[in-house]
Amino acid sequence: MPEAYERHLVPVLFRPFAADLAARAVALRPREVLELAAGTGALTSALLAAAPTASVVATDLNDTMVSAGSVREPRARWWRADAQRLPFEDAGFDLVVCQFGVMFFPDRPAAYTEVRRVLAPAGRFLFSSWGPLDSHGFDAAFQTALEETVPDGAPPFLREVPHGYTDPERVAADLEAAGLALAAAEQVTLEGVAESAASVAAGFLTGTPAGAAVAAREDAAAVRASVTRRMTESLGTGPVTASMTATVYTAQHRA
Repeated sequence: MPEAYERHLVPVLFRPFAADLAARAVALRPREVLELAAGTGALTSALLAAAPTASVVATDLNDTMVSAGSVREPRARWWRADAQRLPFEDAGFDLVVCQFGVMFFPDRPAAYTEVRRVLAPAGRFLFSSWGPLDSHGFDAAFQTALEETVPDGAPPFLREVPHGYTDPERVAADLEAAGLALAAAEQVTLEGVAESAASVAAGFLTGTPAGAAVAAREDAAAVRASVTRRMTESLGTGPVTASMTATVYTAQHRA
């Protein structure tokens, strides 16, 4: 899964936003940075390229992601860590960052409470989450193709998880419950460019939980072929471009 995720999805979906989030992070002049849900290190690399003197600790719950990330970005210190039980001392970081990871936390107030604990008093928590599914050209095209192919059993993963945490008021309430205050929420729309619709389909079908659900079906090969064909019909042949919308949040200790 990490290989497919890195090959097909990271350059298209995550690197454009990593560059944007890294620029925002560098403007805060951090010295000690903790990254949550770092995956294979898209944001990690962008942070270290923009702020090479910063100390970056990159974490993920998934062992294979940590292994892959540590190879791809050895300048960071990599830890397997649950965001809800961070193995770090109090107030040890002046910046905590998380790109498209908070949607996966089972208990977000618990994770945010841990962020508050490890964040220095004047520190910042900078994180992003995807907007609604229909605001993301690639994800919406994949989910539509999947639902057209398997109308009675399409995995709802994209709709319910990556695109299931889109309300800034809900985010603010979760932060407040953890003793953090939302300082800013900005909607950002960027363009993603893929070598082909088939490449994006391959990423979703082999590098995400939706793909794992498809793989468990007896007709998995036929579903993959249909989804790939339908995505190509929707997005076009050759290199394809789509807009993607996310919200970038900045939080801090509550006064």
